[in-house]
Amino acid sequence: MLRVARHLLSDNDAQRHGQLRDYFCDKDAKATPEDGAWRLELDWPGGRERHVDPRIEAHLPALGVGDLSQMALFRRSSGRMMTTLYDTWTLLAWSEWAKRSGARPGDRITILHLDDHRDLAAPRLATTAVGYEDLITGAAFDVLDPSSVKAACESGAVGMGSFLTPFLLRFPECDVRQLGQAPKITATTDSVFRAATVEDDLLRPGVGRPAIALEPTSGGPGPGRYRATDHLGHWLSDIEDGPVLLHVDMDYFNNRYDGDGDWLDRRARHDPPIEMVLRRVDEVTAAIREAGLLHRIGAGAVAFSPGFFPAEMWHPAEERLRAGLEELYG
Repeated sequence: MLRVARHLLSDNDAQRHGQLRDYFCDKDAKATPEDGAWRLELDWPGGRERHVDPRIEAHLPALGVGDLSQMALFRRSSGRMMTTLYDTWTLLAWSEWAKRSGARPGDRITILHLDDHRDLAAPRLATTAVGYEDLITGAAFDVLDPSSVKAACESGAVGMGSFLTPFLLRFPECDVRQLGQAPKITATTDSVFRAATVEDDLLRPGVGRPAIALEPTSGGPGPGRYRATDHLGHWLSDIEDGPVLLHVDMDYFNNRYDGDGDWLDRRARHDPPIEMVLRRVDEVTAAIREAGLLHRIGAGAVAFSPGFFPAEMWHPAEERLRAGLEELYG
């Protein structure tokens, strides 16, 4: 059971709810006053009010998922690809590849990151003298130890918006290529990524949490760089030799909801019809094949991203993606 000092959370219900949502992100947290402190209980969200897409429940049975609270832990693997609902599990797929392949921190790895988001937030990990520690469970964490990565994904220490951060800190020579679409990405920009630290403000106030800082550069892509682009050619240009890792968040193809209950009021939405989504899947997978990268992809993960990518598109889009990347699923 987690306990935090009383002054760290607001006595106002709405403000406290906001604080807990900001901190735990993917998990629901309930705070109860107890002996001059707050007792925290964490659960995966199971209420309909937490999920903005009204069609989610209708499409869970096809995946063998019983209810909304089970979505976060769903994953299945086929060949070199892992299929998930939450893209948190991409880190586990890559961690298992790193252990299997004997990857070392100085290796040059290209990351193909199809996503409407960067996923570079600070995970709920503490930086210690000997490495990282899960702030929720107290367990040790290491990207090169898949069992510790699995535990951190299950606890919520690593989440959908933060799974890329610990991998880049462990492998600082990665060449990251994010492919996005408007309205969030409308040009090609390059940055150098560097290790940074943010201070925890709840579970262990003042303790450093691992983070990534981006510094704009005109030097183009390469090791230690992060390119964000909306252009297929710029996404795959000048990729060096070496292993490639793939992450496909389906909200790259359509991000109708963007996790926002007020999505209907947003003027600028990335919400193309299914015909355009399938056409874009074909374009992206063809570009990867034509660049000769399929055989170099050591591990990949695709996430349906409930509450972002529309549930009625899950099945047809996955079928088209599997057809385009068939070699990876073998």
